[in-house]
Amino acid sequence: MKALTKLTQENISPAKAHSMLIEGNERFVQDLKAKRNLQEQVVDTSTGQYPFAVILSCIDSRVPAEIVFDQGIGDIFSVRVAGNVVNEDILGSIEYACKVAGSKIVVVMGHSKCGAVTAACEKVELGNITCLLDKIKPAVDVVENSKTETSDIVAEATLKNIELSIDRIRKESSILADMEKNGAIKIVGAMYEVSDGKVSFL
Repeated sequence: MKALTKLTQENISPAKAHSMLIEGNERFVQDLKAKRNLQEQVVDTSTGQYPFAVILSCIDSRVPAEIVFDQGIGDIFSVRVAGNVVNEDILGSIEYACKVAGSKIVVVMGHSKCGAVTAACEKVELGNITCLLDKIKPAVDVVENSKTETSDIVAEATLKNIELSIDRIRKESSILADMEKNGAIKIVGAMYEVSDGKVSFL
């Protein structure tokens, strides 16, 4: 597979970008990775980049976005922070990816057995981690206030955290909200299962 060019990127719709990620994860799960020459892609992208997607995901070492979506060099922007939380630097990065560099889809991807969400549920306080976990706390609060005896608080808080991160993107970035409203991009949530590598879009 060749690196994306400006022309190929322009011809990818948000819906097509979504399909490309779904198909890439299916290849990954089946261990049928697309044939690509990474060194050739290094050369091809040396004069410019035209990624079709931006993935906001956790720093967890088991969830490298390029690999789990079977993408090559120059295909996606990968924004990683513990707990896939949102702040102004993250928003600026996503705005750049979409408004300046032309990406067509924003994916906020959480994952099972997330250490950051677990720590937020356990009310951990430690250095700068405390500040980060404060951004996950609203999701934990919602789940704890509506939990049943059988509920898996970490799993439910992980899903709620994805939802609240998407809400923040829409509320705190008029650029991205307008692009989504005008059909220039899609903003979607996703969940990665660390036990089998499958991504489920929400």
